[in-house]
Amino acid sequence: MRAIEWSCWLAFLGLAFACGGSSTAPDPTATDATDSAQTTGSDPHSFARPDEVVVRHLDLDVTVDFASQTIHGKAALSIENRAQVSQLYLDSRDLDVRRVTLDDGGNTTFQFGDEDPFLGRPLVIDIKPHTQVVHIEYSSRPEAAAVQWLAPEQTAGGNHPFLFTQSQAILARTWIPLQDSPAVRMTYSATVRVPKELMALMSAENPTQLAADGVYHFEMPQAIPSYLMALAVGDVAFGELGPQSGVYAEPALLDKAVYEFQDIEAMIAATEALYGPYQWGRYDVLVLPPSFPFGGMENPRLTFATPTIIAGDRSLVSLIAHELAHSWSGNLVTNSNWDDFWLNEGFTVYLEQRIMEEVYGRDYSEMLAILTRQELDATLAELGPEARDTWLHLDLAGRDPDDGMTNIAYNKGYFLLRALEEATGRENWDAFLKAYFDHFAFQSITTQDFVTYLKAELPKLAPEALDQINIDAWIYGPNLPEGAPQPTSLAFEKVDQYLSQWQSAGTLDAAIPAKWSTHEWLHFLRHLPSPLSTEKMANLDAAFHLSQSGNSEILAAWLGAAITNQYEPAMPALEHFLTTVGRRKFLKPLYTALAKTPEGKERGREIYARARDGYHFVSSATIDEILGWEG
Repeated sequence: MRAIEWSCWLAFLGLAFACGGSSTAPDPTATDATDSAQTTGSDPHSFARPDEVVVRHLDLDVTVDFASQTIHGKAALSIENRAQVSQLYLDSRDLDVRRVTLDDGGNTTFQFGDEDPFLGRPLVIDIKPHTQVVHIEYSSRPEAAAVQWLAPEQTAGGNHPFLFTQSQAILARTWIPLQDSPAVRMTYSATVRVPKELMALMSAENPTQLAADGVYHFEMPQAIPSYLMALAVGDVAFGELGPQSGVYAEPALLDKAVYEFQDIEAMIAATEALYGPYQWGRYDVLVLPPSFPFGGMENPRLTFATPTIIAGDRSLVSLIAHELAHSWSGNLVTNSNWDDFWLNEGFTVYLEQRIMEEVYGRDYSEMLAILTRQELDATLAELGPEARDTWLHLDLAGRDPDDGMTNIAYNKGYFLLRALEEATGRENWDAFLKAYFDHFAFQSITTQDFVTYLKAELPKLAPEALDQINIDAWIYGPNLPEGAPQPTSLAFEKVDQYLSQWQSAGTLDAAIPAKWSTHEWLHFLRHLPSPLSTEKMANLDAAFHLSQSGNSEILAAWLGAAITNQYEPAMPALEHFLTTVGRRKFLKPLYTALAKTPEGKERGREIYARARDGYHFVSSATIDEILGWEG
């Protein structure tokens, strides 16, 4: 997931993105597939005690009620009572539980524990040593943080409401009572009842046509962690991309989405050739309304994606490569708690870059790598290079795990893996990664699990590689260690030359940037001199129509520069952007820039007052803090 989205834009500019010893991958439907490499009850962000009782399967039967803005019904949890204890601990937040029964229907008692501002409340259910299934009749609340309810006017079609969930990191507990820890993997089935004119989709096997009765049935036979539970309900249609991929979108956007994502099949083939078979059946993408707070979310079988990546020229599809890569790194091999988040995202950025290289070439991927380094350097500067949060292995106890979803995990993690590749040699490193994914498939692991495996298996392929890399400094230390990889790009060197000539000569040759990729534009905008006069900003705008750009990345980068340089002619475009886009990657730096001056903060608060109801909780919680919002 591009949870990185809100921190990789610290300069107001950015790009979406995210052996040997091989063993046979475990059967994802087998009972022991939910065992983590280190499954304990020590996840600081969960009340669950999976070392005592672990949930193996969820059977969900719910109704989506747009009138009351609730999801209500029954969650049946198949459990294994490992320690023969008398209580099951689940995670819940803003859930109303009406009744709990065991196995064949006998009532049992339950209680909620004390409220925690981030974690919600433990739901403690009395069970018996031989209990196999716990049935919970419950309802979510309208304020459930994972769920966004959209009115018809907030959709592209304008005729029907829309719902989507965002469960990562610890928000699944706001719409389902479960063990909401990435250390716990479960299979699931679901029956979802929705209005007949709408389609329901989940992170599971999905329909491609409307159900006449509005009742949809889902199966997820592979064991997944709770943060990958996902539901969307809306007026959507399906377009096929290839034998194992397709795209869902509102009808008005479907043709554009099908065009934009034509390279998905090539991406799947490239990743399979590098790292082994895709193990999730199909790979489809759902384009959500613009209030979706992230670029993408790697819900298995069905990536949730922002419409802001539909640029009309396939220039922003590295985000799709990122979410696809999660099918190996994150969904297949999962961080066991959020302190180990880099195991999900650092690996995924590395795979994303390799996919982009395979499909579009090395020059293309190296531009992405440089932008990745620029984002990382900006984050290190903001946090302070010696700050604890610049370690790869985080310490998030007592904090919202969203605090750890900066691009340290993404981009510092990427550069560690790139450093290992350079020390090992690409062929050996690819062999190691392929075996790593195979060895830990359908498991949740810790950073220590990875380090132990690395030190045991990599020397078999490259005996001296680890002598060149200080693993502890990378993982358990701040900043970037010396000798971190430094990508280069001839294309960016030419952009720098153009920028230098413009600064010295004061004239613009509009023909040159007309041929630039999105990445070259972002490099240019990131290196604009500051301050820049209104006259020069106007010259740029007149030459390249930046305030009217249909590319969300370029537009957002330009708007950040416009705020910094107080370029008033771009302010109507800024207002329109902030009131129609809910992607936190863009919102955070733009509101942060506005908040730096009293006049800007007043403008930001005025815009936010109108826009806030259209943002998902994940975004509004961030902007509330930036603006000191209490309204």
